[in-house]
Amino acid sequence: MRKIQLHSGVRGFLRGTGVLLTTLLGIMYGSWSVAQTSDGVRESGGLEEIVVTARKRVESAQDVPVSLTAFSGEMVDRYDLTSLEKLSSSTPEFNVGRASNGSGAQITLRGIGSQPTSIGLEQSTAIVVDGVYYGNGHVINEAFFDLERVELLKGPQALFFGKNATAGVVNITTAGPSDTWDGMVRAGYEVNADQPSGEAMITGPLSDTVSFRLAGRYSKMNGDLFNNVADPIDLVTTDLASPTFAQTTRPQLPSDGPFPGTEDLVLRGTLKWEATEQLTLTFKAGYNEVEDRSNAYNYVPIACANPDGTSQTNPLVSCSKGFNIRQPGHPAGFENGGVPGTRADGQPFNDYKSRTFTGIIDYDHDDFSFSSVTNYNKHRNKWGLGFNVESAIAFTTSTENTSYWAFSNENRIESKFDGPINIMVGTYYQDSKREYFQNGNFAPFTDSSTSAQFQNLAYTKFSETDGETVAVFGQVTWDVLDDLELAVGARYTRETKDSFLNHPYIIGAFQGLFLQLDPNNPATNLVADQSFNNMSPEATIRYKWSDNFMIYGAFKTAYKSGGFSGSAFIINGAPASNVAFDPEKARGFEAGFKSTLLDNQLRFNVNAYRYKFDSLQVDFFDSITFQFITTNAGSARTTGVETSFEYAPNNVPGLNLFGALNYNKARYINFIAPCYGGQSIQAGCDTTLLGGFGQDLGGSPTAVAPKVTAAFGGNYERPFMDKFTMEIGANARYSGSYLGSSFGHPLSGNGDYISVDASARLLTNDGHWEFAIIGRNLSNNFHINGVLDAPSTGTGTGTATALASDQLGYAANPRTVKLQVTWRY
Repeated sequence: MRKIQLHSGVRGFLRGTGVLLTTLLGIMYGSWSVAQTSDGVRESGGLEEIVVTARKRVESAQDVPVSLTAFSGEMVDRYDLTSLEKLSSSTPEFNVGRASNGSGAQITLRGIGSQPTSIGLEQSTAIVVDGVYYGNGHVINEAFFDLERVELLKGPQALFFGKNATAGVVNITTAGPSDTWDGMVRAGYEVNADQPSGEAMITGPLSDTVSFRLAGRYSKMNGDLFNNVADPIDLVTTDLASPTFAQTTRPQLPSDGPFPGTEDLVLRGTLKWEATEQLTLTFKAGYNEVEDRSNAYNYVPIACANPDGTSQTNPLVSCSKGFNIRQPGHPAGFENGGVPGTRADGQPFNDYKSRTFTGIIDYDHDDFSFSSVTNYNKHRNKWGLGFNVESAIAFTTSTENTSYWAFSNENRIESKFDGPINIMVGTYYQDSKREYFQNGNFAPFTDSSTSAQFQNLAYTKFSETDGETVAVFGQVTWDVLDDLELAVGARYTRETKDSFLNHPYIIGAFQGLFLQLDPNNPATNLVADQSFNNMSPEATIRYKWSDNFMIYGAFKTAYKSGGFSGSAFIINGAPASNVAFDPEKARGFEAGFKSTLLDNQLRFNVNAYRYKFDSLQVDFFDSITFQFITTNAGSARTTGVETSFEYAPNNVPGLNLFGALNYNKARYINFIAPCYGGQSIQAGCDTTLLGGFGQDLGGSPTAVAPKVTAAFGGNYERPFMDKFTMEIGANARYSGSYLGSSFGHPLSGNGDYISVDASARLLTNDGHWEFAIIGRNLSNNFHINGVLDAPSTGTGTGTATALASDQLGYAANPRTVKLQVTWRY
């Protein structure tokens, strides 16, 4: 049956891409009134060179021995790829799931990623902006605009990008200053979410040696992307301090949205000083503020285990895959400080603020080049949530305040000798700190005997992690022959993380389950002082058969930091290993070729790889006990083949077609994992493993790991009515089916799907005006990028009569259509 579904999906993808191709050809040979030439259209076809910095130096993408996907700033504009989520929706094998708590995101590449429920887990795909590493999942809230390019580098990238790049790297380069005056003003309106937006940019010289760039963006969402279908609930709470266990009925109304109701402000300034012909100093400063009117707005109850498909916590709710959510506000009496950190109106929210400062030194000598990147960045994320996503009588209401800051410095020097051997050496230092605080109540109990700040709480949690990383790295490049290059390098990393976790308050009813610690006695903290050492070697061989054909092979390794799950609950009698976890490591091989054919009209690239991941980091949420367990899978392996092409025919100026077809098999080699909530003996929960609640996942797929992914698209420009240039573009992305769960939950499945993005632009030939319409997910396809077991669901784990937990999916956004007008100076 699965084989039939896969073939059906591929046929659907081919039909969809056929429609795109027919549309492009129809426009190309249509009967529109056009001029033969235009300043806005290339008069000859052929491919344009793609420049990347995958090895921390500027090179052609066709010369780099790395599997990558690159987006120019123009393509980012064309499809509005201004966030990690939007980027993932246009890129095969790359998935980003937004989460309400923990690290804030599940970023998966080639089936390798970590769940978002632990704030201590860093991502397996490193996010790098202007040479600076951002390791926390909250980076999903950053808005990426006014960009020069975006590069998605696949596979381990430790040598050039450091720790936490076991799956790959998203390498983002923001636009720099110009030595001539330029400016832009843009107004946009997204129809589905009723979201107006505005952007502006100005750049130019301040003197013969100093130039600047200022850019900003603002938008506010007034409508809904998701529909809140929650019902009002009369919540009955019990006062545990009352001799009669007095009860209070508290209305819990649906949140009034909008969903997500995002309001964002982004500012960036860049100053560049060309002090001498060889020395350039650049300073960048950025500010990002994002406020969502709702939290967990994309948590959709996708599947329920009850035979009739209804929620286990509310028989009036049916689970289904669609853009319908069930989000309440806080119960009456819990808002406005009833639970500290809530808003006066009782509505859920998420507020993210960040600031970053980066200084870059580039020195280009005849015999060597030197670069230094120094950065300070800080972000704070706060949220409040009436976590009742199935409109259940049992509820969770909580608030959280997390802050993170990091200072880093990287220095690199690279020789430029005329001889066959050149050397690159570098150092890296990072000092970081994360503070985490959460209040919550996950059962209908209160305690009037405590102080006012605790009466409506079941718990408070506080944790802190101080981290320090020191690394040295280097590479020797040997031109064995004129066309044969051998490069060998390694990165050594030493890292320390000093962490503690405390439960200052636990309500009496749960003191037998959760450990209450004395907030005034640090000796009662759960403490982990961790240190890690790693050597990640790498060897690459590259043979340029000609200027248009390159063959390469590589052995690569990578390292992802171990750590401490500072957002966990401390369970009485639970081992410390439930909170601390070991590093994740990757090693393996890849090989491929890159070719430019047909007189620079066709690029065709193929890459094959096989990587093993030891101690893959996974996080498990026990929906029954609310226990968070961060652990390490024994090992996993990814094996695959990737192909891509780009075609720009000489005889059809302005036409560009591109596509990709990938096969990836991501499987656990060995993993004795916790049973998912409500897993029965018949479903594989083994009473002889992990104290009676374990399962053997050896041979099972990792999370969000489709075997087949593909993409096909194209852009076409042509003159229109003498004074204009018209451009259309479309991109279809296909994904095979996969499980959203890292623990084999059968209800977490996502079928194969096709998502289509498209755009149309009309430009004046003088370059001043542009009118555009940009559509994303025009097929309005529903799919998830991860799952969570629904709280308080799943019964009888490890028995023959178990009922599996319901599944909440991290849903991707529905269809959006944006109208946009741009004026350029």
